[in-house]
Amino acid sequence: MSSQSSPSTQPPPLLPDSQAFSPRFDTAVDMEANAGRAEAPPSTNLDHEYSIPSTVKFTWLGTYFLLSLLLTIYNKLVLGVFKFPWLLTFLHTSISALGTYAMMHMGYFKLSRLGRRENLALFAFSALFTANIALSNLSLAMVSVPFYQTMRMLCPIFTILIFRAWYGRTYSTMTYISLAPLIIGAAMTTAGEMKFSDAGFLLTILGVIFAALKTVVTNRFMTGSLALPPIEFLIRMSPMAAAQALVCAFATGEVDGFRQALANSDMSPLATFASLLGNGILAFLLNISSFNTNKLAGALTMTVCGNLKQCLTVLLGIFIFNVEVDLLKGTGMAITMFGAAVYSKAELDNKKKSQAGYKQVPQ
Repeated sequence: MSSQSSPSTQPPPLLPDSQAFSPRFDTAVDMEANAGRAEAPPSTNLDHEYSIPSTVKFTWLGTYFLLSLLLTIYNKLVLGVFKFPWLLTFLHTSISALGTYAMMHMGYFKLSRLGRRENLALFAFSALFTANIALSNLSLAMVSVPFYQTMRMLCPIFTILIFRAWYGRTYSTMTYISLAPLIIGAAMTTAGEMKFSDAGFLLTILGVIFAALKTVVTNRFMTGSLALPPIEFLIRMSPMAAAQALVCAFATGEVDGFRQALANSDMSPLATFASLLGNGILAFLLNISSFNTNKLAGALTMTVCGNLKQCLTVLLGIFIFNVEVDLLKGTGMAITMFGAAVYSKAELDNKKKSQAGYKQVPQ
């Protein structure tokens, strides 16, 4: 049964907190199932990430950083042999779907019943997830890797623009200032030969916008009025994303290529299975960590972490892959670290100010 909203309050998608995805008007909501998930936060003048204790936020950020760095290195090793990125995405999302399904049957959470409108919104998000990967793959074929990485450093700017344009949200002056060293330093770290075509430039920019939009929409699904718990959001999104990735794998010829590689004994079946299984399990743990971190730390912090992670990946590459770092890249890493410190201080100050001026809005 589809959700039923009052005609006077029926909003377009992705509206601010109390307007979008309003399940309380949905006659199809299973109230017993909803008892097992967190209630939607009341309408307040306190941004969600500023209501989270700093210790909880930094714990999840640390976990996300660790798992993200491990998976980045793992993917680099795997894709050196397993050159099928769409199949790897299918593996990641499939294991996430199976893992969350097992957790649900073990009683870790209950699945709520959503109306047609909410399910369509989740399907649209899964399409956005797949489109973001497709744009990344397409643009990488048309531009140099340093150019691609440099453009991705602009993700925090587009995240702020989306928040300002759609939700009217503003940040402190110090937060805006901190983004300059974060972006400039990260760009210096990934500096190299800048090659791109006109089409490649446009696709790369579009991919950056999609990446920022994906992060913002993920946050709104979990902190807006729908308030899906991260683990439930993952179980709803993963099967659809896996199906779309498999379709793309067939369309791009990766499935036939994989079969041919196995037939030609280019890859050992047992070793390939073991390495891919470990990679998929790590991706599942990262997905849980990523969604929880997005909900607790905020979408902008997630994009800032992406810039910082890029520098830390280069830093680890010095020790693991013997990557040579010149003065420019070394200076870039230092500037990025400084920007991250300024951003952290700004966000802590923002939290104190928000909590000091917080008051419950009358219901």
